[in-house]
Amino acid sequence: MLFRLLVISLLLLPHAVRAQEYVPGEVIVRLKSQHGSAESFSFMDKAHSDKSMRLRRAWAKMSMYHYTVPQGQSVEAAVADLHADPNVLYVEPNYLLHKSSDSGVQSSLSASEVQVLSNQSQSAYLATNANIGVQAVWSGNITTGSPRAVVAVIDTGLDTTHPVMIGTGAVWTNPNEIPGNGVDDDRNGYVDDVHGWNFVDNSPTMYDDDSHGTHVSGIILSVDQNIYTTPLHDANIRIMPLKFLNGSGVGSTSDAISAIYYAVDNGASILNNSWGGSGYSTALAEAIAYTYTKGALFVAAAGNNGMNNDSVPMYPANYDTPNVVAVAATLDSDLIAGFSNYGAARVSLASPGVFILSTIPNSGFGTMSGTSMATPFVSGTAAQMKYAVPGMLGYQLKSIVMAQVLNVPQLISKVKTSGRLNSATSVASARVATVETSQPAYTLTLQPDRQLASNLTGSAAGCGMVRTMESGDGEPPLGSAAVIVGLVLLPLIVLLFMRSRAPENRRRYERFKLNSDVRISVGDRELVGSISSLSLGGAQVNTSALLQDGGLITLMISSPNGDEKVEVAGRVVWSAANKAYGVAFDHAPQSALTRFSEWTKSLSKA
Repeated sequence: MLFRLLVISLLLLPHAVRAQEYVPGEVIVRLKSQHGSAESFSFMDKAHSDKSMRLRRAWAKMSMYHYTVPQGQSVEAAVADLHADPNVLYVEPNYLLHKSSDSGVQSSLSASEVQVLSNQSQSAYLATNANIGVQAVWSGNITTGSPRAVVAVIDTGLDTTHPVMIGTGAVWTNPNEIPGNGVDDDRNGYVDDVHGWNFVDNSPTMYDDDSHGTHVSGIILSVDQNIYTTPLHDANIRIMPLKFLNGSGVGSTSDAISAIYYAVDNGASILNNSWGGSGYSTALAEAIAYTYTKGALFVAAAGNNGMNNDSVPMYPANYDTPNVVAVAATLDSDLIAGFSNYGAARVSLASPGVFILSTIPNSGFGTMSGTSMATPFVSGTAAQMKYAVPGMLGYQLKSIVMAQVLNVPQLISKVKTSGRLNSATSVASARVATVETSQPAYTLTLQPDRQLASNLTGSAAGCGMVRTMESGDGEPPLGSAAVIVGLVLLPLIVLLFMRSRAPENRRRYERFKLNSDVRISVGDRELVGSISSLSLGGAQVNTSALLQDGGLITLMISSPNGDEKVEVAGRVVWSAANKAYGVAFDHAPQSALTRFSEWTKSLSKA
């Protein structure tokens, strides 16, 4: 008991605000012109040839690009230089977010201790005075035959082998991906993404080396059923784990953006975001606006600094996108927790967030505190509403949740609704509501001049149990050095590039039209695409995956009639002549070149 009181007293102290950091040598650039336009190719040519920048990933729909800058050039200098480019709408550093261990508490509990808590309260994790009504949701749950609502947990990963995850069948499965075959079956740019994606390691392995994401996921499931007793039953929701925070709790804006696009493009209707910082990112704002156009709900932690978000912004909670729900944390007494941010204008509602019991890796249970823990109660409630009424869009989910709060005098002037989450009435109200098939119009007002002023010299601190990284803490979370497979439905045109850039050498090979399949091997992974032109010096390959400049790959090219396959190594390079990235055949064997020569005899020139 003494320890518990000591911890609560520490949690009541506002956390220090820290200077925001970013990944060294990386920037995010948004162009004014559409991807694929002459202007975009002109910029990419200048970036590569004149500025020695290297493309790491692209979000083609947004005309947004993630670059590394030359060694020795500061991010500040690169931002200033690119900002002056007439083709650039905005440019910003690739900001880091950092999970902090002192913004929350975790204690692993034995099975007997979990049972004691279960016996003390039906909900097992909430004091009587803060009961949000999940028991009514449990008892009212019925099988509707509707698709399970998918909740993307953008966090530190998930222990998919936890008995609760297995017993409830809650882990999302990609229906269009064949497990373990090393092939990008659904052509979304991610190989074997059967249960989500790890953007830190650029892999489908969703391990949670921090515990945070598993804890958050358990809270979401606890709105579906009592996860502390058996037998468990098949959940009405599915958890899509998207890891962008590494084992040290560090995550980049570029990875967060990729996770957000992946979530909505692969069917998530609710996104749980127990992370953030005080630095404004226009690129992140655009990604969230995209979720609104897709009808999703974006639930975000208000932050753990004990500050007023109305005057000291916290992002993503403070973005004004209509589908964003910002969540504060309360004590058992319904008072705002001392560590929790608040804001009568910018924080939507409150939810319990102190000593919350939930799942942790290795089949365990433990308690944590933070707005990180308050946020998934809202996400879980919205998921139950979405399952009950599949046609309901994110904006209406938010409206109902905010309208159905339990009004609490202690929360007046602290949150917009002056209330705490009421899961029972929210789900009940959704069941009888008239479904709104449209949402209010929303246009994001871009603020291209605020990046350096507000972020590089500003302050930041994390949301939930997450905050920004101090100078010198950790290494940037980089993916594979050989290839970055970005979340883009980008038809990357890999065009002809000769072995030498000299004009006379480029004229040495004729290109021929070819319509056939190609498999692209990068290490032990395999992407799929198509070939649209071929020469003895290279090939034009179309694939939704993004290949890193300079990366070595292997192509397995099908013949025009599909009866033959030829393997050849290639190198991703920039073609100044074609204003595009391309693949050059490096030291192709004579046998391959001979077969290509035979194929092209029946093909027309490109």
